[in-house]
Amino acid sequence: MFIRPIAVTDLDTLYQIAVESGPGFTSLMPDRDALAIKIEHSIASFEREVTQPGDEHYLFVLEDESTGEIMGTTGIEAAAGRTRPLHHFRRSTVTHHSRDLGLRRNVETLTRCNHYTGCTEICSLYLRPEFRRANAGKLLSRVRFLFMALHPERFSDTVIAEMRGVSDDAGQSPFWSWLKTHFVDMDFASATRLVGSGYTHFIDELMPSHPLYTCLMSAEARAVISQVHERTRPALRLLEAEGFQHKGLVDLFDAGPTVECPLASIRSVRECQAWQVEVDAVPATEFQKRSRERIAMPLLITNTDTAGFRATVLTGADTRPGSNSLCLSPALADQMGLEPDQTCCALPLASSQRDAAPNTHHLRPEIVHAH
Repeated sequence: MFIRPIAVTDLDTLYQIAVESGPGFTSLMPDRDALAIKIEHSIASFEREVTQPGDEHYLFVLEDESTGEIMGTTGIEAAAGRTRPLHHFRRSTVTHHSRDLGLRRNVETLTRCNHYTGCTEICSLYLRPEFRRANAGKLLSRVRFLFMALHPERFSDTVIAEMRGVSDDAGQSPFWSWLKTHFVDMDFASATRLVGSGYTHFIDELMPSHPLYTCLMSAEARAVISQVHERTRPALRLLEAEGFQHKGLVDLFDAGPTVECPLASIRSVRECQAWQVEVDAVPATEFQKRSRERIAMPLLITNTDTAGFRATVLTGADTRPGSNSLCLSPALADQMGLEPDQTCCALPLASSQRDAAPNTHHLRPEIVHAH
């Protein structure tokens, strides 16, 4: 399986994914015309010369090499909230205090805000159920951070992720059900469809701008604030392992948490390394075999291109002890668009910090923290 930028020919599958993902997955809505525009925008973003983040949107697909089927998607919005507002509720506490009566009450509130304007947003991560296998989810999640590490000029210093909130099998959100009763007489699917299509005027027109007291909400609505959909929990765990934290901002519609992390502090950005490509001779000589060292854990490897970006998971990689050479088969090098002596980027797919790769002496790419 390998990652590549989305292509025009992927429209049918992208539409299927938008249908499968269901209400609440607002970055991919089941609208063929809108998805076609999204694909064209992504292709133009990869091909554009960029010195600072703008309205670029990068959409990747995970492809099964043996069948050509699309296993899933993952994406990055370079500077969210600039072309259309990025609304959230901020959780905070208000203290009511009477000095004369000696009474004090702390009350939680939700206040609408536009806090993350201009931040880079990771989005559109979806792994189709029939393609769930070892390292597929990690590849979809962490490849975005390697792409950012390789091209930091294209992204903001702060990265955010809006996590899908709680909804039932019918696509109903307990949080939105309470808002619908009191403010916006619109079903959850319609509201998310409008947002996904880029129409957000109704938020200023109908959504409350004053603080909401959560103690006045239904118990069902309060219970899901800052909680994620059960299918989103693995994605949240991956991001928390990368250093992302929830700091109190939640989605307007399902109250799902938004998490954030400085780009330079993301674990994958800090731990990725540059390797010099060495392409195996066919067949390898006995001397070559004896002079190599096997890397036990899987590696996420990428080339350094933009429009021609490729990434995959390499198991049983070989390196030369005391060097920064990574040995690739001719077939893999060709698939990745890599030639001998070129640079690739690699990241050990360890399950925890304690499992970090022993070869930490290899050169790190200067471009990782160039600015």
